[in-house]
Amino acid sequence: MVACALRIEQAALRGAGRGAPDAYALLRTGMGPRAAERAVGRALARPGMGRAAVLATGFCAGLVPGMNPGDLVLAEETRDAHGAVPCTGTPLLAEALARAAPGRAVHIGVLTGSDHVVRGQERARLRATGAIAVDMESAATLRTATRGSGRPVAAVRVVVDAPEHELVRIGTVRGGISAFRVLRAVLPAFYEWHRSLLLPRR
Repeated sequence: MVACALRIEQAALRGAGRGAPDAYALLRTGMGPRAAERAVGRALARPGMGRAAVLATGFCAGLVPGMNPGDLVLAEETRDAHGAVPCTGTPLLAEALARAAPGRAVHIGVLTGSDHVVRGQERARLRATGAIAVDMESAATLRTATRGSGRPVAAVRVVVDAPEHELVRIGTVRGGISAFRVLRAVLPAFYEWHRSLLLPRR
């Protein structure tokens, strides 16, 4: 299941490259951790979802100076006030992202959760905890997905604003358009990660 706060057109998912899984679900969670928790909980309670893998995606705010709109953030773990959730298959997903978006910066580390848009000095405080980026849905999505289950989970976000490119600045409009294009471009990497989970373990 691909969970996101924004809508990625179903046509884009189906046309994102050869070998896409026959069975997948796209879930638009809505904005914020509470909306994500409710939407993911309902979706995974449906028949047949069982051990379905869950990947959270969308946009994020970069916390590290030098990040730019359109950079990718790959979570090693997601973290919020409720705890941390380790991600599955991060090295493989990193390789898949590099193939899907050659030359695009991929930042790997802790993706932290917030219930509001983070600006100014709050970015520095979150960075001091070891996080490299922040968003409002990934931590809640993965926490809900793994509750009572060892299902595989991952989170990939695209930087839409960063310390030098905050949302309040006019130039971020172009950054947001660029970030959306990057998100669509890396969909094949999500499929590759999912296929790797289906391979028999040796």
